[in-house]
Amino acid sequence: MENKKTIIAIRDFIITAEKSIKNAKKLLKDVLEENNLSLDSSVSLDMQGLSSYSSGESKIIEGVFSGEDMIGVDNNKYPVPANYASKSKLVQGDRLKLTIAENGKMLYKQILPIERETKVGLLTKEAGRYQVIAEGNTYDVLTAAVTHFKGDVGDNVTIIIPQGKEATFAAIEAIIPKEEVK
Repeated sequence: MENKKTIIAIRDFIITAEKSIKNAKKLLKDVLEENNLSLDSSVSLDMQGLSSYSSGESKIIEGVFSGEDMIGVDNNKYPVPANYASKSKLVQGDRLKLTIAENGKMLYKQILPIERETKVGLLTKEAGRYQVIAEGNTYDVLTAAVTHFKGDVGDNVTIIIPQGKEATFAAIEAIIPKEEVK
């Protein structure tokens, strides 16, 4: 009987801690938005060796993938199409080259992938955003990747993150079929 009370108490502590973390994340998000800041700034993106130049009528800007956008060497954010990022399995820290044509057309190309590691996690959805919880960390993933791989909340997924670096985003490598999960 004593073990049951202890187990219930532990479960209640976990539920309380999860609610506190959820509230802290919401408060942090609100404060960051009010001050026009981003959580991505907590992840260091190596911009060394990148450049910006012209080639004929086109402007070329090199940058680093933040998980959703490319942060250019000029410190501007450039939107990376989610379907391109998903299908190419871009990882936070990958180096990209953006060619902006005279007519405004934007073409991205991955020029140097960051070293990667693979983890298995659980697909969740919090406040309208898909996330994967793997080895005690939570990573945002692109909705386009979830739909591309036909994922559902509760699926086990293989994700790719930068090796040995802090990350807030992950790329989805694959959905692990439910039949294979025991």
